[in-house]
Amino acid sequence: MDSPSSQLDCGINNETIDLVVFCLYYILFVPALILNVMAAWISWKLKTKSSFVVYLKNLVAADLLMTFIIPLKAVDGLPRSPHGLQVFNCQFSAVFFYLCLYVSIVLMGVISLNRFFKIVQPGGKLLGQSAVFGKVVSSVVWVVLLSITMIPTMVLTSEKPTNDTAELCMAMKSDVGKEYHHGVSIFCNWIFFVVLIVIGLCYTCIAKRVIESYRNSGSKNLQGKRKIKARVFIILAVFLVCFAPYHITRILYAPTQVKNTYSCNWASLKGAKSITLWLATTNVCLDPLIYILLCKAFREKLYEFKICGRCISTRPQENTEDTYV
Repeated sequence: MDSPSSQLDCGINNETIDLVVFCLYYILFVPALILNVMAAWISWKLKTKSSFVVYLKNLVAADLLMTFIIPLKAVDGLPRSPHGLQVFNCQFSAVFFYLCLYVSIVLMGVISLNRFFKIVQPGGKLLGQSAVFGKVVSSVVWVVLLSITMIPTMVLTSEKPTNDTAELCMAMKSDVGKEYHHGVSIFCNWIFFVVLIVIGLCYTCIAKRVIESYRNSGSKNLQGKRKIKARVFIILAVFLVCFAPYHITRILYAPTQVKNTYSCNWASLKGAKSITLWLATTNVCLDPLIYILLCKAFREKLYEFKICGRCISTRPQENTEDTYV
């Protein structure tokens, strides 16, 4: 029997889009699992001596948890996926998926601030450079996002859905739940744009500071300057390419999602949201690149892993904790 969405003559086939996105998620899952398990193993070997390493380990944990949820996210998007799985996804797995996504985004901003203060105070004597401070900040990030985005959403997604709805998850929300969902969407968009500004300003200032130090020392290390600029560009590019399309789409999609009625506007935005959310998820594969760029100790452990397949220290670990950019 045709669904109401299939009766709309909008020139958009959401079932085809969902099938394509399903395949894309499973293509992403294998490399994401390999990269994040490897990143988790390496980060586990790092000594927690500073706030930076604490943030790094929490970021790895968030990415690994997101990776484990990818198969559920993929299957749930299929047009004929089991009803029980869809309900489970609406109440639990999808909510946890978004929690990990925004923990990752916030931690990337916190790491940027950490790198900025590190270059301002290279001796590491600031309170913000201690491991204890990093644990407190990381705990606050998890607890705040858990209490604002995850727990209330789970509680407010418990209604018995009807068949004639555009989205099952919206049908499971009460009127208060729908309004809260819209508010959380706005809150999460603000998180993204604030973190984007923080990352852009911090790494631009860091790059300028390091290049100025080259000039003041009379160094003509053009290759070093190019590497610094490349690192800044890669970090900003990864953040923009992964997250910007999804959050721009979400601004337009959230109002139509809350209305939960079939329309051509909803159908087009639903397809765009599905594709851009997959693009945002690719960040779990790109974050390990950032670990390599930012953390010298991580690079050394990766080198040992690549050469030996086990932890064999070939060089002293002093002064290898991290680099500026």
